[in-house]
Amino acid sequence: MKHIHFLILSVILVTFTSCGWQSIPTAKNEVEAQFAKVQNQYKRRADLIPNLVKVVKGYAEHEKETLQAVVEARAKATSINVDPSKLDAQSVKKFADAQGQLSSALSRLMVVVEKYPNLKANQNFRDLQSQLEGTENRITVARDRYIEAIKVFNNLVTVPPTSWTNSLMYHHEKMPQFEVKNIEKLEDAPEVNF
Repeated sequence: MKHIHFLILSVILVTFTSCGWQSIPTAKNEVEAQFAKVQNQYKRRADLIPNLVKVVKGYAEHEKETLQAVVEARAKATSINVDPSKLDAQSVKKFADAQGQLSSALSRLMVVVEKYPNLKANQNFRDLQSQLEGTENRITVARDRYIEAIKVFNNLVTVPPTSWTNSLMYHHEKMPQFEVKNIEKLEDAPEVNF
């Protein structure tokens, strides 16, 4: 009888601990890696902006206010660093908001560019614009992958049977999603045809 109780207890213990034993930490690591990729793509965009501003400034001297808004938004966006291993709703929102402000400023800059045909014809500007558009696409892909990784992790920590393992062993809370509300994307700006 003692062996049967031990066997039943062992089966229950193995069932609970194997459900999420590795998948919860693996999913958390994936969330952190995907958020780091999101940050990397936003950094790539931020790195392109000084050259873009320099080229536009040479042609659009009267657009100092718009250029200043881009420079300030870039400074704010690059000043916010989020440690992927310590994601919380507030830090993710602060990061997303700053990136949204930069997207909005870039969008306004692209509208201004329409007034300057010589700028639109400039090869450096066209190259930078192309790189920026490619980066915006990479940002979208990275954000989508992060959102999917969060969904997987949140399901593991909230849906039985893995949530039971989480309750017993890890005590992870749901992780915050990347909110893209009120973020004007660069691709929402009027199309620039050359």
